[in-house]
Amino acid sequence: MSATPTRPPRSRRRGSTTAAAAGPLGRLGTWVTDHARLVTVVWVVVVVGLGAFAPKVEHELSGAGWQADGSESVEARELAREHFGGNASSAIQVVVRSDDGAVTQGEGAEVLDAVTRVLEDEPRIADVVPPAPGATLSQDGSTAVVLAGAGADTNEMVRVATDLKDELQDLSTPTVSVDPTGSSLLWSDFNEANLDAMLASELMSWPVTLGILVLAFGALVAAGLPLLLTLAGLVASAGSLVLINELVPVSIWAMNFAMMFALALGIDYALFVVVRYRAARAAQREAGRDGRDARRLAVAQTMDTAGKAVLLSGLTVLVSLSAVMLVPSPSFRSMAGGIMLSVVFVLAATVTLLPLVLFALDDRIDRLSLPWVRSGGHRSARFAAWGERLWRRPLVWGGASLVVLVALAAPVLGLTTAMPSIKVLPEDASARIGYDRVKESFGDGAPGTLQVVADEADVRAVVSVLASDPGLQASMPAVPAGDDSGLVMVQAVPTVDPSEPALAQTVERLRGDLPSSALVGGAPVENLDLKAQLDESTPLVVGVVLVLGFLLLLVALQAPLIALLGTLASLLSTGAAFGVARLVFQEGHGADLLGFEAQGFLDAWAPVFFFAMIFAIAMDYTVFLLASAKEHFERSGDPKDAMVGSLAHSGRVIFAAGAVMVAVFFTFALSGPIPPKEMGVVLGVAVLLDAFLVRLVLLPVMLRLAGGAAWYVPAWLRKVLPSITFAHD
Repeated sequence: MSATPTRPPRSRRRGSTTAAAAGPLGRLGTWVTDHARLVTVVWVVVVVGLGAFAPKVEHELSGAGWQADGSESVEARELAREHFGGNASSAIQVVVRSDDGAVTQGEGAEVLDAVTRVLEDEPRIADVVPPAPGATLSQDGSTAVVLAGAGADTNEMVRVATDLKDELQDLSTPTVSVDPTGSSLLWSDFNEANLDAMLASELMSWPVTLGILVLAFGALVAAGLPLLLTLAGLVASAGSLVLINELVPVSIWAMNFAMMFALALGIDYALFVVVRYRAARAAQREAGRDGRDARRLAVAQTMDTAGKAVLLSGLTVLVSLSAVMLVPSPSFRSMAGGIMLSVVFVLAATVTLLPLVLFALDDRIDRLSLPWVRSGGHRSARFAAWGERLWRRPLVWGGASLVVLVALAAPVLGLTTAMPSIKVLPEDASARIGYDRVKESFGDGAPGTLQVVADEADVRAVVSVLASDPGLQASMPAVPAGDDSGLVMVQAVPTVDPSEPALAQTVERLRGDLPSSALVGGAPVENLDLKAQLDESTPLVVGVVLVLGFLLLLVALQAPLIALLGTLASLLSTGAAFGVARLVFQEGHGADLLGFEAQGFLDAWAPVFFFAMIFAIAMDYTVFLLASAKEHFERSGDPKDAMVGSLAHSGRVIFAAGAVMVAVFFTFALSGPIPPKEMGVVLGVAVLLDAFLVRLVLLPVMLRLAGGAAWYVPAWLRKVLPSITFAHD
C-alpha cells in the first residue's frame, strides 16, 4: 500500500493562468460573463415569475402535518373525520363561558346560537354538535363547548381556525366569553405568534447583520452582495413553496427555516467568493494586467477555488438535510425540503449570478470603503499570527477548547424530550384560554380527550376496558357511525393533563388491553405517536448524516483522516449546544431573561431536526477551512503552510460569517413562543462554538498534530476517488 507523495506533482499543484484552461466551475464563470444578458434575463424571469407567488406564502402554507404517517392515531383520526361527522382531533372546539348564571340561558343562549350560526355557515366544517349535559356542558352550567366537526384535512382546518377565530371571539359580551380552542386553533395561534416573532427578530437582526457585513467586506457596496443572493434565493424559494403546496401540503415552518438559511448561506458564500475575487484582481494589478480578459481570468480563478468550495459546501448542506426526509412526518419533510430548496437557489445564484455581478462591478464593489480597509487583502495577518500561535502550542489551545466543549456537552446525558405543551402559546392566545377553561370546568385531562374507534361487535369490550382503566377519569357512551361502516366511537377523559408523562403509560396500557379492532387516537395520542417515531428515527438520521458527511468530505478533500476528524469535530459543537439547551429549556436557567415558561423538557422534534441543521452549518465551515488547507498543501506540500495558510485565508471569512449567524439566530431567542426560542438558542450556541472554538481552534490543532498524515490517501482509494483539486495560480 502506498501513499500520495508528500509534495503533489507540479501539474497538480499549479493552476492554469488562462481562463480557457480553467476547470469546470471556472469555465462556467467565464461563460456567465460572456452571456451576461441571457443569464440576467433568466434570473429576472425566475425571480419575478416565482416572486409573483411569494406574497401568498404566509396564507397558503399551514402549520399542521405534525404527525407520524401510518400511525394508529392518524388512522383513528381519519376514520373519525370520515364516519363520525368530523369529530376528529382536528375539530374546532368553541368554549362559551358565562360569568352571570347558566350559559344555556339568557345572553349565554343567544351567544351559543350565534356561535352555531357562524359554524354552520362555514362549508369546510362538517357536523356542528351543541353542548350536551354530562359531556360538553359543565356541572355548574357555566361553561359549554360547541363542537365544529372537521370537514377538511388537518392543514385546511388550521386555515378554517384562522378564518373564524376573530369572528367567533367578537361574539363575546361583557358577561359571556367565546374562546375557540383545539389542535387546529393551537396551530393557528402558534403560527400567528411565530410570524410576529419572526418579524420582530428580523427587525432586530437586520441592523446587526448589516453592521457586521460592512465590517467584514469593508465596503457598503460589497456588503450588499449577500443581500442580493439572499433576496434572489428567498423570493424564488417562497414562490416555489406556494406552487409545491398545490401538490403536497407544506408547513409554514418550511418558509421560516428557508428564510434563515437563505440569509446565512448567502452571507457565507458571498463572503468567500468576494474575498477571493478581490485577491485575484489585486494580484493581477500588481502584475500589470487589467481589462476585460483580466476580469474574466479573475472570475475563473475565483470559481475554481472559492466557487468549488462553495459548491461542495452546498452539497454537504443538502446531503445533511436530506437525511431528515427519513422521518415519516409531513411537517419534517416539508421543512427539510423548504430549506433544501432555498439552498439550491442560493447556490445557483452564487455560481451564476454573483460572478456576473462581480465581473460587471469589478472595482466598484469597493466603493464607499472603510478608510482602513485593503480590498486586496485576501490573507489576514491577524489570523496568520493566530495560526502560528496554534502551531507553537497546539496541546494548550486544543486541550482548552476540548475541555470547554466537553463541559458544555455533559448535561446532554440528562436531556429529556416531549411534544410541545400548551405553554408554547402566549397566555392571551384563544387556544390557550379555551384550553384552560376546559381543564377548569371538565377536569385536568379534558383538553386531551382520547378517541377510540372500533368495530361495533367489540363495543362492550371497549367500554369495559375504558371503564376499568385507572388512567381514565370518565368515558362517554359509545356513538355509532352515521353510515354502514360498522364502526363505533367511544371518547374517554384521562385523569392527567395531556403533557403529563403518565398519559403515555395510559395509552400504552389501553392499546394492550383493547380488542384488536380498536384504534386509540386523539390530539395528545398523535403527539405521543410522533414522539415515538422521532425517537425511533433519530439514531438513523444521525447515522446517515455522519456517514454521508464523511463521504462528501472524503471526496472533496481526498484525505480520509482529516475527513474523519472534520466529521467527528462537528459532533462536539452539536453536543455542547444540546447540553446548553437542557440547562435553559429543561431546567429553566435563564427562562426569565428570555421571557418563557419552562416546560421541563426539550421539544421532541428538536434533536433530530436541529442536529441535521447544526451539522449542515458546521460542515459548511469545515469545507471552507479544509478546502483552503488543501489548496495550500497542493501548492507547497508543507503541513504548516496548509494549517497556517488556511487560517490566514479563510479565518476572517469564518469569523465574520459565524458572527452574522450568531446574531441572526440569537434574535430568535428574544421573542415569540418557545419553539423559535429553542431554535435560536440551540443554533446560536452551536454556531458560536463551532465557528470560534471548533473551526478556528480545534480543527487547526488537529491539522497540526496530524501533520502530513492528514493528507495521506492509500493508492487504491486514490484510484476510486474523483480528482478534485483547489490550487489555482
